[in-house]
Amino acid sequence: MKAKKAVQPTRRDLTFNPPAEHIHDWLDGGVHFTHLMNTMSLVIPVGERFFIDAVRHYRDQITDPELKKAATAFIGQEAMHGREHDEYNGLMHQRVKGSKEFEDSVTALLAWGKKNLPASSRLSATIALEHLTAIMADGFLTSEFMNQKSEKHYGALWKWHALEETEHKGVPYDIYEQVVGTGPRAYAERTLGLLIATAIFWGKVIPAHVSFVRAEGKLTDWKGWREFYRVGFGEIGFLRKMIRPWFSYFKPGFHPWDHDNSHFLKEVEGHSAPWLTQRKVPAAA
Repeated sequence: MKAKKAVQPTRRDLTFNPPAEHIHDWLDGGVHFTHLMNTMSLVIPVGERFFIDAVRHYRDQITDPELKKAATAFIGQEAMHGREHDEYNGLMHQRVKGSKEFEDSVTALLAWGKKNLPASSRLSATIALEHLTAIMADGFLTSEFMNQKSEKHYGALWKWHALEETEHKGVPYDIYEQVVGTGPRAYAERTLGLLIATAIFWGKVIPAHVSFVRAEGKLTDWKGWREFYRVGFGEIGFLRKMIRPWFSYFKPGFHPWDHDNSHFLKEVEGHSAPWLTQRKVPAAA
């Protein structure tokens, strides 16, 4: 087995205080792509609790002490992400009718999975969704538009989340390889997991996103949709650029650190970003 990149995650207790008045337009003042990001945020707390349970189930079976330590840090990071996105999502619930019902439907779906799926399938779903999260995180970190055009509190929250998702992206995958294996059965389960997880994720997110845009009275705002296309698939290409790395998951011998973007982690390792040295980001003036 090829050597894996050794990255030890660190739990960081940060609070971002996103302003309620910009929940609908924090990305470059536009509703359409902002609400796509908001819709994905609604999935995050319940999804990450599912990931925590999947990893915790196997933690005592991990024989590598460094990996066991990383598993504990992974759990801590995901708990912090869930807490901050719960606050963020509360602002969506206050503004957009139906957002709480959407979040509740995701909770119910994952509760069903926790009750009915075998542990290896839950871990397979976790590494599949972590792959989606990791490529989105890399997309955010590499996008000048996403970094420069985000309202500072929302931008700081998403950047912190993206950095930590990058930092721990190999952890659940390494656990899967240790406790499930790397043979044909493990490969079939993990790749089928990505196909199913991707279909369910976008099958839930897309109609909810459209309904939130409709709730803002912007469903027929064609200028807004043109900007959405530019950011998602056109000139900026935030979503378009994720297609190729999504397919990399199907390579035999794939590992999340095949794409080494650890240079971004200097921002959290060296505390070079001011927002990482504060426990609370000041409220907007």
